[in-house]
Amino acid sequence: MARPSRDAVLEALLERHGRTYCEELGIDIEKGTPSPLFRWLCASLLFSARIGADIATRAARTLADAGGTTPEKMADATWKQRADALNDAGYTRYQERTSTMLGETSELLLDRYGGDLRKLREEADRDPKHERALLKEVKGVGDVGVDIFFREVQATWDELRPFADRRALDAAKRLNLGKDAEALAGRVGERDLPRLVAALVRTELDDDYDEVREAAKG
Repeated sequence: MARPSRDAVLEALLERHGRTYCEELGIDIEKGTPSPLFRWLCASLLFSARIGADIATRAARTLADAGGTTPEKMADATWKQRADALNDAGYTRYQERTSTMLGETSELLLDRYGGDLRKLREEADRDPKHERALLKEVKGVGDVGVDIFFREVQATWDELRPFADRRALDAAKRLNLGKDAEALAGRVGERDLPRLVAALVRTELDDDYDEVREAAKG
């Protein structure tokens, strides 16, 4: 049987996994305002640990439900309140260290940027390399965490577009959809690229390439 076309694979992929993590968490990242940016940075920190994406998603949602939607509120919470929220979400291997990091992250953002990541962007002169360097000053956020943050904040920080990290590109290559972010953006447009990148990451995490290909045969 002939292999499905790239367009069919793309359609099947987006049908199966075409929801960004911000959408799943109820974060309106396209607003580009302080609270959504902070919530997504915290989620990126959580996702970058060696823990399941479903658990990290629950943890991000639980922290927000507990009131941790701004640096001020996260910093005002006690260490135990943050740790308990993480524990309730099943983030049990890293809850103590992560509670500390979330507190330190909030204090850094408040002290240096008034709690507003838009000021970090401006300090970096909207240069992606400089933005990466400044974000890595946040406790617990390394290159993996920055990659996760960039995947979806590119919806509002246009200097990042087009962006796809290694995990997404590995999945794209396996599905024959392209070898770089420019090729992926050419298939869906830069505005829809975060959705495609998220779908590729979800496929890589679920390892359901065969199911995507089978659906593409239609």
